Amino acid sequence: MKIHPLSDVASNNIGEGTSIWQFSVVLKGATIGKNCNICAHTLIENDVTIGERVTVKSGVYIWDGITIQDDVFIGPCVAFTNDKKPRSKHYPESFLKTVIEKGASIGANATILPGITIGEGAMVGAGAVVTKNVPKNAVVVGNPARVINTIENKTK
Repeated sequence: MKIHPLSDVASNNIGEGTSIWQFSVVLKGATIGKNCNICAHTLIENDVTIGERVTVKSGVYIWDGITIQDDVFIGPCVAFTNDKKPRSKHYPESFLKTVIEKGASIGANATILPGITIGEGAMVGAGAVVTKNVPKNAVVVGNPARVINTIENKTK
């Protein structure tokens, strides 16, 4: 495991071969699997599980309630959310659960609303706003994101 000295990593649950780059924050309760690449300027909260061989590009904040399975690609500046009705200093009893299934890819600047499942092998286009579940192997684009194609599952 390689943790850049300019990052702030409190978690002890980080797999072998994972790299965490500068200006990243990983809170104590987070779990990150083996052989991941967590790029610069990222935040990973406590109730987060990241599988193995996951790439999280720069500018991504992964909030409580998000699970990212194995072999997922998260593009730069993807915006995850975990509260449908956010208000300052008003917190829900529990945050909605969002799951990014094995082998999915999310393009740069996509927005993922809370409580969504992105299916195995799916691809979310850059800038898409995902407001509902994405089926396995679907390609979605637009605002709101809509299925435009399907692809053969190439996951391991």
